[in-house]
Amino acid sequence: MTDRAAADGAAELRKQIAQTRSQLGSTVEELAAKTDLRGRAKARAADLRDRAGAMTVQLRSTAAQAGHTVQEKAAHAGHTVQEKAAHAKHTSRSRVEDTRHQLQDRGTHVAEGVQDKVSRAERGVPAPLRAPVGFAMQHPRPVVIVAAVGAVIVVAGVLGRRRASRC
Repeated sequence: MTDRAAADGAAELRKQIAQTRSQLGSTVEELAAKTDLRGRAKARAADLRDRAGAMTVQLRSTAAQAGHTVQEKAAHAGHTVQEKAAHAKHTSRSRVEDTRHQLQDRGTHVAEGVQDKVSRAERGVPAPLRAPVGFAMQHPRPVVIVAAVGAVIVVAGVLGRRRASRC
């Protein structure tokens, strides 16, 4: 059994030696890689290029997305402005129509009042004077001119009498 134990021990030693050699090889490779400055710099540069490329793609994507967002917001704002303008146009037209109707109603009311006054005035006027009074009611401008001329004549007469009485 001693031969067997010695054989097992030798096999165990060989296995440990192989494992140690493997570890030593990995350690040597790691040390060689650390001492290879040119290779490390190239690897770092390649890594940085990859990162820069990825960032460029990401930034372009973000910029394109922002551009689409701006276009959508501008289109929405344009639609909102058009809707508000249409609403304002409709509101102003509605107000104009309301005002027009109010003025028509007032005009009709005033005309009815004038006609009522004319008919009352005509009823109070003797028959021979109805035609001249009706003309005067329909054409007030000549009546006002005649009344002004009459007032001037009266004032001139009064002033003439005062002057005559002073002398």
